[in-house]
Amino acid sequence: MSASGGTKAIVAALSANLAIAVAKFVAFLFSGSSSMLAESVHSLADSGNQGLLLLGGKRARRAATPQHPFGYGRERYIYAFLVSIVLFSAGGMFALYEGYEKIRNPHPIEAWYWPVGVLVFAIVAETISFRTAIKESNPLRGDRSWREFVRHAKAPELPVVLLEDLGALIGLILALAGVSLALATGDGVWDGIGTLCIGTLLILIALVLAAETKSLLLGEAATADDERKIQAAVVDHATVTRLIHMRTLHLGPEELLVAAKIAVRHDNTAAEVATAINAAEERIRAAVPIARVIYLEPDIYSATAAADGTDPAPPAATP
Repeated sequence: MSASGGTKAIVAALSANLAIAVAKFVAFLFSGSSSMLAESVHSLADSGNQGLLLLGGKRARRAATPQHPFGYGRERYIYAFLVSIVLFSAGGMFALYEGYEKIRNPHPIEAWYWPVGVLVFAIVAETISFRTAIKESNPLRGDRSWREFVRHAKAPELPVVLLEDLGALIGLILALAGVSLALATGDGVWDGIGTLCIGTLLILIALVLAAETKSLLLGEAATADDERKIQAAVVDHATVTRLIHMRTLHLGPEELLVAAKIAVRHDNTAAEVATAINAAEERIRAAVPIARVIYLEPDIYSATAAADGTDPAPPAATP
């Protein structure tokens, strides 16, 4: 996985979640808190999430085959989608069930210092993991807002880890609130209510991640900035006079397909057209290195055909 895949953030989150899951489960055994049981399952689910992300990154590096000529870059999207649907939803539904059962059959929390101590430890550990994810994301985020970064990032790992860590921190606060209210009132129902809130939170995050990874699986175009660079690179006004139309598609986070119809001079020979295409491909790759697969179709530009709709209108940035 490339650096942009956020391997460091994934490993940090995996290490934190495994340690937290063990601590939460021990706290559940000693205290009987349903919030702690829900949170331990949440942390186990998150650990599985990170394992899937690492596996997806490894499988995506496989070489292209005749059956999959464009490679396996989209494996990263598939595994991110599995994270959002299977593990997050499973964790959320379990928490809802456990919260419902605790409200139906409430019982006081025993050995209160176990859940409180573990929750404080977990908050510290998740904060460190969240800080690592933020640090890894900032160079890629640039001047975009966090909402825009999550919505438009082409590499799914960092948005997944960011939302996981954010959800984990909020879930820990909800669990701490539920445990504290149960201890203060002596009523275990509050512990169940905290568990229900955790389940609802996990399902909401699952829906957000599912929507974003679904868009990546369907196939997203290059960013507007990359498309502008490609448009500027393809036209040299000497051999390629204009870009008639263009389509781009991410084959993976760091692999872009570019297909375009370019206008060449009507009196160019076949050898000159081939040379122009090769030069245009080199310019595109220099401007946008992730443009790995490029198909350029030469044509003679016709203003009449464009006006009639035979040729799609050229991009606005093209002179």
